Amino acid sequence: MTTLNRPGTPDGHVCGIDTAMEVIGGKWKVLILWALHEHPRLRFDELRRLLPGVTEKVLASHLREMEADGVVGRVSYDEVPPRVEYALTGDGRRLDEALRPLAAWGRERATGQEQQAAE
Repeated sequence: MTTLNRPGTPDGHVCGIDTAMEVIGGKWKVLILWALHEHPRLRFDELRRLLPGVTEKVLASHLREMEADGVVGRVSYDEVPPRVEYALTGDGRRLDEALRPLAAWGRERATGQEQQAAE
């Protein structure tokens, strides 16, 4: 699991935003979460097709990190040819749920609705 290398505040409080950003930092991790929300089980190549522009190296690296952080699970099937699928874990589904208000805010911002609401 990713850990912060800096201490909390003097009273021992750790900022939850810092912890969350350590897990989802970067463009591709949030998009991987989105893809696995939309498609509960995906193979590596299916994920790559859903995320135009991601390189194989970056996708593999992010999936390993997300697996280590406990938000993505990897299931290997004993078949020929080998088959591996990725899915959100319970923590991954909770994280996805927590990101929904942020996604709604982004959609509103992209369409200019927040400006209209303020007027």
